[in-house]
Amino acid sequence: MKNGKLVALLVGVLLVLAGTVYTVKHLRDQEQQAEATYGTETPRVADIVLKTLASGSVQPRQEILIKPQVSGIVRQVLVEAGDAVEAGDVLAEVMIVPDVAALSNAESRLARAQITLDDAQLNHDRNADLLARGVLAPAEAQRTELALKQAREELYAAEDNLRIVQEGVTARGGGNASNTLVKATVPGMVLEVPIKKGNSVIEANNFNEGTTIASVADMADLQFVGKIDESEVEKLHEGMPIRLTIGAIEGSQIPATLEHIAPKGLAEGGAIQFEIKAAVILEEGQFLRAGYSATADVVLDERTQVLAVSERLIQYDRDQPFVDVLVGENIYERRDLKVGLSDGLVTEVLEGVEETDALKIWNQPRYE
Repeated sequence: MKNGKLVALLVGVLLVLAGTVYTVKHLRDQEQQAEATYGTETPRVADIVLKTLASGSVQPRQEILIKPQVSGIVRQVLVEAGDAVEAGDVLAEVMIVPDVAALSNAESRLARAQITLDDAQLNHDRNADLLARGVLAPAEAQRTELALKQAREELYAAEDNLRIVQEGVTARGGGNASNTLVKATVPGMVLEVPIKKGNSVIEANNFNEGTTIASVADMADLQFVGKIDESEVEKLHEGMPIRLTIGAIEGSQIPATLEHIAPKGLAEGGAIQFEIKAAVILEEGQFLRAGYSATADVVLDERTQVLAVSERLIQYDRDQPFVDVLVGENIYERRDLKVGLSDGLVTEVLEGVEETDALKIWNQPRYE
């Protein structure tokens, strides 16, 4: 019995000793584990561009809406979208639907003018015969001749007025002027023709802006119209270069020049947006369609061929940036930096490191 207890006690002591030995050995192995090493990266010479983005679209600088001069029904349309026109080219013809009251007044005026002319002609013929026989004084004959000329002029005016009411055409002066012909007022390209043959149209007046026959614009004079956030607007100024990326044209990089910044912002989606406009610079023969969506890269600042380091290498001690420079085998030395422009990925270094220095990459330890 005593021998059994003694054996059990010895076994327990041996187990405790074995555990102690294992623990000590494990701790010793951990202490002898290799030190962590870090990757390094050298500074490089690079171009740094600080920019912001503005979304918008490409629009013609001036898009002119052509309106008819009379109300009526479209008789024919002579152009379609994409046609090039010059100022004065006929775009469409409108057939007038006469107003009943105006037509009645015009016909009545013509009838009265004809009666007046017949009476003036009769008096003139009578007085001419008397003048030839020496019975009538020349001054009296002159008055009747003047009355005849005035009656003829009134008849011409009445006929012209009736024709205008009926057809919208006047033949005064030997010409054939017509306000039923809708003509282009500026040269350019027809962008849109919203009406068709047979449509009713209304002339522009005090109560209605009129029906648009066509829109015409100079497609060689385009501008980018977009919006930019209030946090960036103070960094902009007129004359800044802009690079446009057209969504519909793969790989497009079209230059533009900022020419307008709105003085007043508008609230959109909980943020204040300011409208900007930029003149698009097209190469000879280059064509862009109106309404293309575009993204503008607005260059706020840039540096060319400067010494730069990656943002991930830089640490901050309060406001002082610094990096760790490899000076020996797995030995690093802190170097304070004087930095310049940063685009969020790389930072310009003015002082602190050289192009040949190996900089510590943080958070990437390796164990050997």
